Amino acid sequence: MKQLGSTDLKRLHRDWRRRTPDRLGLVLDRLAQPFNVGAILRTAAAMRVDDVWFVADTPTPESSKVGKTALGAERYLATHVVESDGAAAVALARVAGYRVVAVELADGATALHELPLTGDVCLVVGHEDRGLSPATLDACDAVGFVPQLGKIGSLNVATAAAIALYEARRQHWHD
Repeated sequence: MKQLGSTDLKRLHRDWRRRTPDRLGLVLDRLAQPFNVGAILRTAAAMRVDDVWFVADTPTPESSKVGKTALGAERYLATHVVESDGAAAVALARVAGYRVVAVELADGATALHELPLTGDVCLVVGHEDRGLSPATLDACDAVGFVPQLGKIGSLNVATAAAIALYEARRQHWHD
């Protein structure tokens, strides 16, 4: 076994893109850490996210710290800035045709692998410490969480977003 060269890598990714017709969106609600935002953008570009909404004070790709981690990934994403709040971003995602799913440790949340994430879905992640506001949670169509088995009670937001984005794509591939 050997690592793929650039031509083989392009061929591999093209095959997976053909198997993935549904759109995927992402709302970043009041994230504080630019390096988390950059990591999320890089993962979003790798998972072919179509739209990313930056809510309130979430650092945008114009931040040098975001850019340091994103490594140019933002050029593959349609980005939108929402000055008001997460609920407004959820409304915009819904107008764009997405079913909106919060990723949050909350009462009544369903394990992500048990939630239907097929079709055009927009995932919503929140602040590193405070998570999503009650208004944003209420605006979403569903709430999912990443099941965890260890003694740590939560994941870094970039890690949780990566797992959620992958799970949405995995479900698309199994349709």
